[in-house]
Amino acid sequence: MKRLSIFTLILVATLILSACGAEPPPPTMNAVDVQNTAVAAALTMVAQTQAAIPTATPLPPTETVTQTPLPTDTPLPLPTTNVTVTSTTAPVSTNNSGGDPCQTRVLSPERGRETIIRVVNTTNVTITVSMYLNETAAHGECGYRSFQLSKNNDIVYTDLVQGCYDLWAFSSSSDVNARGGGCINNPDKWTFEVREDMIKFTGP
Repeated sequence: MKRLSIFTLILVATLILSACGAEPPPPTMNAVDVQNTAVAAALTMVAQTQAAIPTATPLPPTETVTQTPLPTDTPLPLPTTNVTVTSTTAPVSTNNSGGDPCQTRVLSPERGRETIIRVVNTTNVTITVSMYLNETAAHGECGYRSFQLSKNNDIVYTDLVQGCYDLWAFSSSSDVNARGGGCINNPDKWTFEVREDMIKFTGP
């Protein structure tokens, strides 16, 4: 295609020169100079045409999508208070998650038929006694009561009610570890006698 354009230019230039026969003939150029001039003009036109063609611009890089986690709501810590509870009796609980509510109730009956209970320490050491009243359908009273008895001593309770009691006696020296119990069904005096390895229950 380029060769055809060069020859076309040469032919056009020759025709133009031959058409001007009326004027005095221009200085003669040899054929080689004419051809070189035509080639130079053609190359100039080609170069300008190539310069006018837009260059291929590379596409911008595509943006990479990143998985950025959304911020999460972190709850603020609640203020705390240091509460110290000191008590000589077991705490009273109204909800024991379906268990026995009497396990955490202090034995202080307000309903039921009264009775008298005597606890005797027949050992030679001071003991701790834990007395437990099982809940009955008659009055619904129940709970624990703990106390200490010195050696060869006794205690009499007149503020308790009739029902079934379990007792556990022990000493800090581990010389005494005794369990026993019984059911009381009248207002007379009932006795729990603590020995080193057992608790004897006797009625009136």
